[in-house]
Amino acid sequence: MVEEWLQNGDYFLVDIIFGTDDRIVIEIDHADGVWIEDCAELSRFLQEKLGDELGDYELEVGSAGLGQPFKVEQQYKNHIGDEVEVLQQDGVKLKGILKAVDGRQFTITVQEKQHVEGKKRPVIVDVDKAYTMDEVKSVKYLLAFK
Repeated sequence: MVEEWLQNGDYFLVDIIFGTDDRIVIEIDHADGVWIEDCAELSRFLQEKLGDELGDYELEVGSAGLGQPFKVEQQYKNHIGDEVEVLQQDGVKLKGILKAVDGRQFTITVQEKQHVEGKKRPVIVDVDKAYTMDEVKSVKYLLAFK
């Protein structure tokens, strides 16, 4: 039913969580952000479709949230060109610019100090690092306050 509602716009499903506390949480996202009016519209749509089947469940519809780890490929695509934080499996965090997304693979550009022939001191250079979404713990958008 959520997918049916999503067909009418540019929103996409991020997650559906069935909580142990009789709560159903639906997270949606959009390239330009999520409006509260759209969350309310989806909630009304689901309540009308489900009617009494919803029973004692509490339905919560919201956005995936800025600063939260990405869960689906479309979130990566929406943030190409933005600064992201990658938490590698070994616990190391890298900050870089999300350069490309191809299926479940993505590339970020990070700045690293490297020794360059002919230079006494290390020089900061841009380095591309490629990952699959499954080989990192998390990736999230970094808010920039400028």
